[in-house]
Amino acid sequence: MDIHTSEMSACTTRRGRPAFVVNVEVFLERDGRWLLIRRGTQEAHAPGALAGVGGKVETDGAGADVLEETARREVAEEIGVDVTDVPLTYVGSGFFVTDDGDPVINVVFRGELPAHARPTAASAQEVAGLVWLTVAEAEADADCPPWVLHSLRRAAS
Repeated sequence: MDIHTSEMSACTTRRGRPAFVVNVEVFLERDGRWLLIRRGTQEAHAPGALAGVGGKVETDGAGADVLEETARREVAEEIGVDVTDVPLTYVGSGFFVTDDGDPVINVVFRGELPAHARPTAASAQEVAGLVWLTVAEAEADADCPPWVLHSLRRAAS
């Protein structure tokens, strides 16, 4: 059995259908610059890398608009900003496997960060810092992975 077969066998439902983690990522823009987080060094996947704000869908409270609600919850948890009234626009989705082997469906949104909002790294373990970058600056940053650049470019277009 190869590694892909063993990985996928651990990622199925009781009935044998594929099971995935669902992740939501949000790119927030203000005045032509995009807020990116620097992932905490203790994170299992892509520690220290730049990313949009985001995290996994949780079963507690899951229901209608679960992706949008997850996006809003993660923004509040990670950068301390309430985006309840901020329209979030669907950007796209993708698939990846985490560094520790979980298959992930990633759903990307974009939104405008309100002028009064003052984001901070609310969860130091998850977020080591915040940076404001243009797309060109993100492209030049060695800590910005290609998959983040892909989503950021789509969010900016």
